[in-house]
Amino acid sequence: MNIPVIAIVGRPNVGKSALFNRIVGDHSAIVSEEAGTTRDRHFARAEWGGRHFWLVDTGGLTDDPHIPMDLEIRRQVIEAINEADLLLLVVDAKAGLHPSDSRVVDLLRESRKPWVLVANKVDDPASTDFYEFYSLGAGDPVPVSATNGKNSGDLLDVIVERIPESADEQADALRVAVIGRPNVGKSSLVNRLLGEERLVVAETAGTTRDAIDTPMTYHSRDVIFVDTAGLRRQSRVDDGIEFYSALRSRRAIERADICILVIDATEGLHNQDLKIAALAWETGRGLVVIVNKWDLAEKETNSAHKFQTEAGEKAPFFKFVPFIFTSAKTGQRVTRILDVILEVEAERNKRISTSQVNTKLEELIARRQPPQAAGREVKLNYATQVETTPPVIAVFGNNPDLVQEHYIRYLHNGFREAWGFKGSPLRVIMRRKSA
Repeated sequence: MNIPVIAIVGRPNVGKSALFNRIVGDHSAIVSEEAGTTRDRHFARAEWGGRHFWLVDTGGLTDDPHIPMDLEIRRQVIEAINEADLLLLVVDAKAGLHPSDSRVVDLLRESRKPWVLVANKVDDPASTDFYEFYSLGAGDPVPVSATNGKNSGDLLDVIVERIPESADEQADALRVAVIGRPNVGKSSLVNRLLGEERLVVAETAGTTRDAIDTPMTYHSRDVIFVDTAGLRRQSRVDDGIEFYSALRSRRAIERADICILVIDATEGLHNQDLKIAALAWETGRGLVVIVNKWDLAEKETNSAHKFQTEAGEKAPFFKFVPFIFTSAKTGQRVTRILDVILEVEAERNKRISTSQVNTKLEELIARRQPPQAAGREVKLNYATQVETTPPVIAVFGNNPDLVQEHYIRYLHNGFREAWGFKGSPLRVIMRRKSA
């Protein structure tokens, strides 16, 4: 599912962050923790009337006296336009119309993206004159008070009406997201996989970029690289890149079946790589790690094995994930990536018969009994695979809540040893045996 992005834009001190918190529903807005973010920026999932969306607050304007405020507002609005499906232009009804409001309207018109004019700080519509904003030629302003919540429901009704409908996605295609930190070679890798320059590199800052899904067929399997527009190289590094990169990663992961995490071999594994990988794994997506620029890395005996072992020490789930050491530049082992993607898909869809699962459970229990709780017997009776993509095995017993976490890990590792599930999360859940 492609969840749309709604960005809140406007000049300083019009109440953008207050509106963000009002819509999200609390005052502990989710702050981007991605490395490289030089000022607080916020994004969070929200829902209204059954429609889910990402909400982005573009607050945090520069305090650099050498940068004119209008220039900074323009830069932030352009960043938001590039990523958003719908924009909320917030104006201050108490302060009245400001020249910056008109300049933001010009940018929004040029973008040709849908947007809504929000007149904030209208605590009492009967005694607040917000009608001068009609002169912006932007249609009816939606009066709200972010502080006390007045008319926020009406605004949300307008938002969900204006959110573009998600395009129908090819139901049977395998959706693959290429994720990772900026500038690790994601675009070059996808171009090499596709065999041509399919991803346009934007040379101009602020170039409007539509979200593009890039399809291909490999061994008769339809594969779609989701949201590849987010992989385009940036013309310059600025403080918005890490923030929007984090948002893009989350959106891409949500829409994907399998995620390819690209790591720069010359820089090694960063904390941000671990965060992105953990997000994909915990969300139940298949995972393949591509160590790119391997031709440039300093090597010694068993360098690849050592790299993979160290990754498994930092995040245990990496022990179950295939690693491919490639070079997008030279093409080294790039075609292997497509083969591994199909292998991981097969692992995610693997279904083990109930008799096989029960036989393995009996073996594991015979090797190591579940620890007993004081005064209460813990007995495991049977197990069965209840789901695929990702695979889930349910183990039934008399007191499932007393089975300790380390024993569940023991069962998990035993099931993995038997059937692999390479590149896919495997969930082992405890259930109470029915009487």
